[in-house]
Amino acid sequence: MKPDARLLATVKGFLAPEEGERLYDLALEASRRGPCLEIGGFCGKSALYLGGACRETGATLFSIDHHRGSEEHQPGEEYFDPALYDPRLGRVNSFSTFITTLEKNGLTDTVVPIVATSAAAARSWATPLSLIFIDGGHSYASAFTDYNSWAGHIMPGGCLAIHDIFMDPAAGGQAPHQIYKMAVEGGLFKRLAMTQTLGVLQRRAVGETPDHR
Repeated sequence: MKPDARLLATVKGFLAPEEGERLYDLALEASRRGPCLEIGGFCGKSALYLGGACRETGATLFSIDHHRGSEEHQPGEEYFDPALYDPRLGRVNSFSTFITTLEKNGLTDTVVPIVATSAAAARSWATPLSLIFIDGGHSYASAFTDYNSWAGHIMPGGCLAIHDIFMDPAAGGQAPHQIYKMAVEGGLFKRLAMTQTLGVLQRRAVGETPDHR
């Protein structure tokens, strides 16, 4: 069952409802084949959609986030939120908010938080994944690290979803768009339909060759 709209409205985040519903549908299908993983849990909005689908199929969602905020969430930056700043630690701290979101929606037995950087979590990862959602830091360094660290762990036929893809540079940062193009041009993935700024790719099956027309 898709997450409750009233609860979703209370959760901080930048995921549009149509994008969240697409993630739910993708995960509902993909998670029948294996676990899903998101990079960038923030306050838990995407975990409600992905985790809700995984709960339906008895699968697991791994959620990777250092919970110190991305570049744009820091004090003085455009998306800084004082409510997420922890004066005791002297930094942004979204982890307690994330856990509260999971508890309110009964997802603590479905979603496994991994409090680490994306690169650190990937270092010894060995489990094939049916779906990866990339929505971490939007600097070029962060986006390329997320893609290079994790794309190879998607099983054939699995999905890679990337948030905040803007075709027009005037509309938003280009790092997510660049890794989206890298995935397609590398031949490992093929495009599926986009939903607003959510780009969706599918890893090609073994022996499937790219169509260069």
